[in-house]
Amino acid sequence: MFWLVEEENQFQLFEKLHHNKAFVEVIPYDNREHPTVNKICAVYIHPLNTAKGFILPTSHSETLELDINNITRVLNNINTIYVRDKKEFFHYFPQKGVYDINLNTPPYIQEFTQTHNIFYQRYPHYDNINTIIPIVKHYEYCENLYNNLKDKINEPINDFYNNKATMVFNALERSGIHINREEFKSHFHDVSRDTIYTQYNFKTLTTRPSNKFKGVNYAALNKENGCRKSFIPKNDNLIEIDIGAYHPTLLAKLINYDFGKKDIHQAFAEMYGVEYKKAKELTFKQLYGGVFEKYKDLEFFKKVQVYTDDMWSKFQNEGFIECPISKHKFENKKLHDMKPQKLLNYLLQNLETSYNICILWDIIKLLKNKKTKLILYTYDSFLFDFDKSEKALYKEIISLFDSYKLQTKISYGKTYDFR
Repeated sequence: MFWLVEEENQFQLFEKLHHNKAFVEVIPYDNREHPTVNKICAVYIHPLNTAKGFILPTSHSETLELDINNITRVLNNINTIYVRDKKEFFHYFPQKGVYDINLNTPPYIQEFTQTHNIFYQRYPHYDNINTIIPIVKHYEYCENLYNNLKDKINEPINDFYNNKATMVFNALERSGIHINREEFKSHFHDVSRDTIYTQYNFKTLTTRPSNKFKGVNYAALNKENGCRKSFIPKNDNLIEIDIGAYHPTLLAKLINYDFGKKDIHQAFAEMYGVEYKKAKELTFKQLYGGVFEKYKDLEFFKKVQVYTDDMWSKFQNEGFIECPISKHKFENKKLHDMKPQKLLNYLLQNLETSYNICILWDIIKLLKNKKTKLILYTYDSFLFDFDKSEKALYKEIISLFDSYKLQTKISYGKTYDFR
C-alpha cells in the first residue's frame, strides 16, 4: 500500500485494516501558528504493526483532499494513540486513549527537514505554508519523528501529566487573552486579532511550566514598563488571585509544620525578631540557599534540615526521589551538579506545579459553561476574565483556594496593570 492515502479506494482499504495501536502526528497549516487557531493540512498515522506510516491529507496543494470527519472516524477506531505532544494534539483531536510519549525530560525538540526550514525562512508571513511544502517532505519529517520517538512508546507514562496536566493546560490555552491591539503592538509584536493565545510547556527540567509564544514570555511579564496594560477583559474585570508565601507553605506541608491561620511571613518575622519585609527576604534566601547558622535551631528549620537530609540520602542511595501528588521521579543519573538544597528546590517547584494543576482542574470544572474564564496562570497567581453577572462565582473560587489551605491576595482592574 502506498504511503499517501488520498483517493477514496485507498482510504477504504486503509480503514479496513483496523489498527489497534498507532503513532499519530498532525501536520497543521503552519507550525508557527498557535494550534488553537490553526487548521489541519494532513495527518500522519503510523500503525505499530507496520513498517511505514501513512499521510492522510485534508488540504494540500499537491494532493486530493480527504474529509476530516473520515479521518476522525479512523482515529476513533484506534484503541491506543501515541503522540509527540498530547496537549497540542488535543487542540485538533480530543480523542480517548491518547498517550504522550514525550513526557520525560529533556523534551524532544522537533527537527524539520532542510526544505521546511527554507520555506519558513523564504515565506515568513505565508499563513498556510505547510500546504505548499512538498507532501513528501512532510512524510520524511514524520517518518524521522516516529523513528526518533518510537523507543519511548514502551517507557512508563506518568498518569498525572498525561491526563490532568495535559487537560488543564490545553483548556487554559483555548481560553485566550483579550488585548488592546495597539497597546500590545507597541510592547510586543503586530497582531491581527483581539485575542492572543499562550503556550504552556510543562516538560521542563523541574516540571515548572514555561509559557512563551511568538517571543512573548507570559510567565514573566514586566511589571514596570506598562506592557501589562495590553491585556484587558473581554467581560467586565480582570481579577488576579495570588497565593502568598507559596513555597514556605508547601515546605510546611512536607515537614508537618503548622503555622495556624497566622500570616506566614508575619510568623517568620516574629521568629527572627525582624520587620515583615526583612523576614520575607531572610526566608527566601534560606529556602533557596540553605539555612543560616543564626536560625538553624528554630523548629521550622530544624525540621527542614531533617527532611532535606533524608531526601538527599534517598536520592543518593536509591538513585531517585518520587514527588508527592505527581509521582514524578527526579533521577540521579539524569540530573547533573545536584546538591541537597538544589534538589529540595526542584521538589518544591514540582509540588507547586502539582498543587496548581489540581487547583486549575477544579477551577476549570467550576467555570464550565460560564462567561467568566481563567485566562492565565503563572506559578503563584491565577488571572480571571470576570463577568460581573456571575458574582456568586467569586466566593466559590475563593473557597476553592481556602480548601487547599492557601493564603491569597486579590487584585483587580480594567487592565492587567494593577499598580
